[in-house]
Amino acid sequence: MGAGHDHGHAHGARAGGTATAAYRGRLRVALAITLFVMVVQIVGGMLADSLALVADAAHMATDALGLGMALLAVHFASRPPSDRRTFGFARAEILAALANCVLLLGVGGYLLFEAIERFITPADTEGGLTVVFGVIGLVANTVSLTLLMRGQKESLNVRGAFLEVVADALGSVTVIVSALVILATGWQAADPIASLVIGVMIVPRTWRLLRETLDVLLEAAPKGVDIAEVRAHILALDGVEDVHDLHAWTITSGLPVLSAHVVVSGEALTAFGHEKMLHELQGCLGDHFDVEHCTFQLEPGGHAEHEARLCH
Repeated sequence: MGAGHDHGHAHGARAGGTATAAYRGRLRVALAITLFVMVVQIVGGMLADSLALVADAAHMATDALGLGMALLAVHFASRPPSDRRTFGFARAEILAALANCVLLLGVGGYLLFEAIERFITPADTEGGLTVVFGVIGLVANTVSLTLLMRGQKESLNVRGAFLEVVADALGSVTVIVSALVILATGWQAADPIASLVIGVMIVPRTWRLLRETLDVLLEAAPKGVDIAEVRAHILALDGVEDVHDLHAWTITSGLPVLSAHVVVSGEALTAFGHEKMLHELQGCLGDHFDVEHCTFQLEPGGHAEHEARLCH
């Protein structure tokens, strides 16, 4: 004997189906800004012969691609579920975040390689032009960061885009500082050093995002959901004798799910009934854990042994 029950909490950010969907418009604006700055910095890098500006432009190109993939993921994620894909394409957002990580790591490696090349073959960088184009990049990145600040707390996909823009903003600061050093001292090595700094800044943030993305793909327990604590809360309810097959994972950003088989005494089932027992379980978890979608199967004592015999 078993009973399934679903329960959801309303989240305003998920009006379009996923946490990222609420920030579709802001992602579009950030993409437009990123493309503009990329073109400006490519022109600036060529005019000023600045590897740091070219490095920042290359990073911008990666950001533009990442933002484009994030928007594409939102499009797929908003498609309705089907009999074949019961959660729709919600996980497309996580795949986009993973692709962003790969791109970021590639850009970091490229910048490190080019910076070493510039040490071997120095160039005459125009500091004044580099400062101008660096400031343009910093202002544009600041606007994008403001647009994505709130969304990065709710969506791994938006966080990937946000972290890319953060790295760009820091890159712009590094470009400006290196150009000022060149203007003040004439020390041309400041430009490739700035490129090295930009490359190094990319790696730790990308690694953290990669770990979170892989946790979702490997169906690790969502952040803030302690399985041992969940088990203890369930077992503390009157009439509950045991809980097994307890699983919690994340479909996509902002969509944690949980399922469990809960063994309830016959007396409790008779006294309370399935519906009241399910409400008690939902209320217990709803008060302590932010889980979007819960499914419980209620079982009388001895049912687990019956299932085990059937499986064998």
